Amino acid sequence: MKTSYSSFLILLSIVVGLAACRVGRNYERPPMALPEQFNNAAPSDSSIAGMEWKKFFTDPTLQQLIDKAVSGNLDLQIAVKRVDAAQEYLKQAKVGWLPSFNGQVSAATNFPSKNSLNGMNMSQFGMGDHIEDYNAGISMSWEIDVWGKIRRQKEAALASYLQSYEGAHAVQTSVVAAVASSYFNLLMLDQQLDIARKNVALSDTIVKVIRLQKAAGEVTELAIQQAISQQQTAELLVPALEQGITIQENALRILTGELPGAVSRSSKLHDFTVPAALPAGIPAEMISRRPDVRASEMGLVAANAKVGVAQASMYPSLNITASGGLNSFKASNWFTMPASLFGTVAGSLAQPIFQKRALKTQLEVARINREQAVLEFRQSALNAIGEVSDALVKLDKLKTRQEIVTRQVSTTQLAIQQAQLLFRSGMANYLEVITAQGKALESELNQANIDRERLSAMVDLYRSLGGGWK
Repeated sequence: MKTSYSSFLILLSIVVGLAACRVGRNYERPPMALPEQFNNAAPSDSSIAGMEWKKFFTDPTLQQLIDKAVSGNLDLQIAVKRVDAAQEYLKQAKVGWLPSFNGQVSAATNFPSKNSLNGMNMSQFGMGDHIEDYNAGISMSWEIDVWGKIRRQKEAALASYLQSYEGAHAVQTSVVAAVASSYFNLLMLDQQLDIARKNVALSDTIVKVIRLQKAAGEVTELAIQQAISQQQTAELLVPALEQGITIQENALRILTGELPGAVSRSSKLHDFTVPAALPAGIPAEMISRRPDVRASEMGLVAANAKVGVAQASMYPSLNITASGGLNSFKASNWFTMPASLFGTVAGSLAQPIFQKRALKTQLEVARINREQAVLEFRQSALNAIGEVSDALVKLDKLKTRQEIVTRQVSTTQLAIQQAQLLFRSGMANYLEVITAQGKALESELNQANIDRERLSAMVDLYRSLGGGWK
């Protein structure tokens, strides 16, 4: 008995010592050459990405739309379901080191041939013509995590869960940005529709003036026709813009998970301004904050852990099995204890020898997948830095364009007023009036579009820095 106990202690010591081993390398972020700042933007300690979206977007209507999208957007709900599924796999991986138990109850009756050895023996000893066997037991199988395979599986499951979790955050940042950009686009269409309608009214006034000029014999019918043509050009914009507004409203409603329909709003495009200071932080912080880049890195962590799993599968596996229960050849004695009790304990050490290259292929493919995950992580980081840089350039250049188009609108509005005065006094012809009106319409529509582009660039910067998921 002492010898058996000593052998057990020795085996336990060996198992504990081997269990401290873990094959495969621990994860380390691959080196990447990151710039110290974005473009020519001065590095800052803070970033707008750290702001909650409710603080970044302060318009009540926009906040309501984003809130509906965060709770009702179907793409976001799908992403959340992926998180739930990954969480279940993680729960399973956390108990992977525990033994497995199976319960079994069986009853069997065997009628051997009378000419067989069993049949002849049964007949000789008066045991009847059949054998009964009743069994109720529990079996256990426990794989000792000698090489850290189960721990690597848990590590991979945790990384996969975090990947889906960060992926859901990435979807939310995209949804928040899409709602904000769509809202600003809707307000731009509203403003352009107002501009078109005012130009239709202005064109009608010009047509009336030219008709009076024709009645006085100062212009020809051609002047009236050209003025009407200019009016029709403005009129054509109205249904096109109304169509665009309806389509944009439908898109916004679908983003919020609702049926297509109208979107109530009270704000105007000119109510929104881009803050003068939009700190972007530094690239290294953005890489650690942006959800899609973090999701890509978690994919790399999982791929690294799976290499350890594949490598551990090539080493010996230590399994302990046990079973116990009640067994009897008669149903009446089945639950008689302790006579019906039985138990077995066994340990096995299995070393794969030849698996037709399956294990080696599994290891090589896991290594290739890890190398691929490294490239994908680096690519996601590069794309993120590029998106931030693009948004900063857009904000800078659109600010310049916004200043120019504002002066252009003032110039064209003044030109219309002067052209009308000169036309009434006979010092300008009708073509100059029509040309001035056309340029004013074009500049005003362009101004609304540039205002919207700058607001969208602000949204792009917020999203590309990793803001919107808080």
